[in-house]
Amino acid sequence: MRKIITILLLALPLLSIAQAKTKVACIGNSVTYGYGHKTPGKTSYPAQLQQLLGDSYEVRNFGHSGATLLSKGHRPYINLPEYKAALEFAPDIAIIHLGLNDTDPRNWPNYRDEFYGDYINIIEALRQANPKVEVYICQMTPIFHWHRRFKSGTRDWYHQIQELIPYIAEYDMFELIDLSRYLYHRPDLMPDALHPNEQGAGIIAKQVYSAITNDFGGLSLPAIYSDNMVIQRGKPFVVKGTANAGDEVTVKLGKKAVKTYTNEWGEWEATFAPMEADGKSHTMTVECGKGKITYKNIAVGEVWLCSGQSNMAFMVKESSHIEKSLANVKGKDIRLYDMKPRVLTNNMEWDSIDLVKLNNHDYYLPTEWQMQNEQNVSDFSAVAYHFGAMLADSLGVPIGLICNAVGGAPAEAYIDRKTLEFHPVLVDILYNWRDNDMIQDWCRGRASKNIAKSNNKLQRHPYEPCYLYETGIMPIAHYPIKGAIWYQGESNAHNVELHEVIFPTLIDCWRRTWNNPEMPFYFVQLSSINRPSWPHFRDSQREMAAEIPNCDFAVSSDKGHPTDVHPKEKAPVGERLARLALNQTYGMSHVAQHGPTPVNAKTINGKTIIEFSNANELKTSDGEPLRGLECGFTGSFKTIPQEKITIEGNRIILDFPTVMIRYAWKPYTDANLVNESDLPASTFEIVIE
Repeated sequence: MRKIITILLLALPLLSIAQAKTKVACIGNSVTYGYGHKTPGKTSYPAQLQQLLGDSYEVRNFGHSGATLLSKGHRPYINLPEYKAALEFAPDIAIIHLGLNDTDPRNWPNYRDEFYGDYINIIEALRQANPKVEVYICQMTPIFHWHRRFKSGTRDWYHQIQELIPYIAEYDMFELIDLSRYLYHRPDLMPDALHPNEQGAGIIAKQVYSAITNDFGGLSLPAIYSDNMVIQRGKPFVVKGTANAGDEVTVKLGKKAVKTYTNEWGEWEATFAPMEADGKSHTMTVECGKGKITYKNIAVGEVWLCSGQSNMAFMVKESSHIEKSLANVKGKDIRLYDMKPRVLTNNMEWDSIDLVKLNNHDYYLPTEWQMQNEQNVSDFSAVAYHFGAMLADSLGVPIGLICNAVGGAPAEAYIDRKTLEFHPVLVDILYNWRDNDMIQDWCRGRASKNIAKSNNKLQRHPYEPCYLYETGIMPIAHYPIKGAIWYQGESNAHNVELHEVIFPTLIDCWRRTWNNPEMPFYFVQLSSINRPSWPHFRDSQREMAAEIPNCDFAVSSDKGHPTDVHPKEKAPVGERLARLALNQTYGMSHVAQHGPTPVNAKTINGKTIIEFSNANELKTSDGEPLRGLECGFTGSFKTIPQEKITIEGNRIILDFPTVMIRYAWKPYTDANLVNESDLPASTFEIVIE
């Protein structure tokens, strides 16, 4: 008996420790259970959460595959043994992740009005089991487009449920955890479009751990904030970052200070009133507890995003204007944020290390704002730099240029996932993207070559729809900019009509991202090269620029090359973009911005007269007779003999009647019409009235 008493006495501390453990119940469906894992007992999110929380917590998994939140659903959670066990467990903390199976057509269409009440009933039952229970409501993990019912209803019902869940959290100020926040951009972790793999479960576990402990890793800011950064003048300057939940953060910019607190997700932001360019060097400090980050040599000026594919990425040192470019370094305050890809999309197979980094969104090399010097200017985008140099000359303020162009990238890679998912046409571009005719075959072939060594069927690549938005746009989306310049189209020229859907969608996407529906967007019209579809594509770009508000284009066809898709004369192209910005964005109406633009064409007294705007005196760029003008009708155009053409002021007169006129309608063109400012006319087609 004495031995038994001694053993019990020795065990009392252990019993006390066990009783002191905080009980965590993970309530949910197959995602909680760990469906698809080889060893869910070790790799499900509750199992990984237990490892993160440690021995002072007891985490139990009450997930059941196929469970619905709806009590009239096809498999109600409240009728399952896991629900009864969860109530008997009487948890101190309950993590509820339900709703995915309620998107089934047997459930949501019929019983959607009961979802809120059924959810509250589960919460109240947990409270009866333990009145002090802390309840965490989870917005659902994503369902991706290759789910078999995605377009037939799941997509729409999923988002209806997702938007309802925060209202449930507001029922009694329950904490909300958005489990789609990080997984929505990681389709590579969702093999069947629904269930996160082991790594995906680890992401969920980390989110839940942070929510329970308020530990979000301490003070941190995105890389776009650094020494030498440029603040966009005339706009509120928003500084965003993370810290532990509930922490006080103080941001000081010069003599101004903003104090704020992190929310339950560890996020904080501080907003400063608009500033004007003052020629001063500012300092910003961010303090949180013992943490302090200081940024020096900050300027206030103009900030532009410069994006697209290889002709925007084309560096100064590769261009034919190197000396002119480097001469701009002197006397100007131009600052560069150059987002270089970790690996180039050349004709090569990438190694396994880079492939993993791409999946982890680690595609761009680490960078920071740099003061210009000959070396970093040489390595920077030639088009973007000459755009910035002309702005600096004309505006006299610091210019900040953010460049994230990727060689060969199609436009759809720069559009966010949700926009594509809900687009009636472009949703289909997401499916089997490396075997999808909506995407240019060259892009698909090059991507397949690059990722040939990957064993992951969902391996990411920068040409994949959404990828460059997720890796190149999202990290800078909160940073105020004036506008964007764009040089891209070569990888979408296979389908002019589809590009006419993609391009305005991209612009609208970016304007929503920066919460600026009037954000200027200027782009380069495709150059000239011996590729048959390019005249139609250039004309399509011209027409879209006229239709999309606050959007315009710069002609580059006069600087093309018959066989080289990367013509080297970039300085004039960048300066033509700058003319658009100076005239339209900065109100400098005296700056010529366009070449001759046809406004009407009529037959008068047996002659055809084409009248142009943006020209007082038409002429040719080389002093030679006008080239590139054709007449006829669809399917039958002929070059107009030079002796039949007369130039008078802003008119071209043909000494015969015709039906239609085309100009520069060759893949590679030597057409030479310009105005008195030596700005070239675009490829165009016009019907005679």
